[in-house]
Amino acid sequence: MIDLRLPSEGINFGEVSEAVDAILQEAVVVYRRDKKQADSLFRKALASAPSELPIYFCLYKIHTYQGNLEEGEAAAHSGLEEAARQAGWDTDWRKWTPQEMLPDGAGRFALYTLKALAFIHLRQNRPDEAAEKLAALRELDPTGAVGWPVVAALAEGLD
Repeated sequence: MIDLRLPSEGINFGEVSEAVDAILQEAVVVYRRDKKQADSLFRKALASAPSELPIYFCLYKIHTYQGNLEEGEAAAHSGLEEAARQAGWDTDWRKWTPQEMLPDGAGRFALYTLKALAFIHLRQNRPDEAAEKLAALRELDPTGAVGWPVVAALAEGLD
């Protein structure tokens, strides 16, 4: 694959391999004109590096934005489980306990993805499931550092 962007351009996906970064950058460029091809590229990246969390983020974001909520939910669940494994947590978020300090890395990604799932559930008209995740986030991230208060405000506005 030829990299046509200048070194200062592109999206910072965080700590991903150069090969995965190249695929993700290509997928972002392709996304505007061919969403199916972009999805295929994101999935190619995931197949090559299932432990690289930003790939899950890309997948659940693009599908949620497109209104493919089931696809977005599936990608978020997979990313949540992978992040929990990497953080050394149970893959069932209901078993997570508050940490003394808000975690970084995989733990933070897991909390952020739990917030994303709450948002997806709101969009799916599943407010009870969203509320359950938001209640957990209130305990796990009392300062709202991963942005769950925005989703909670959306949920309150739907009541």
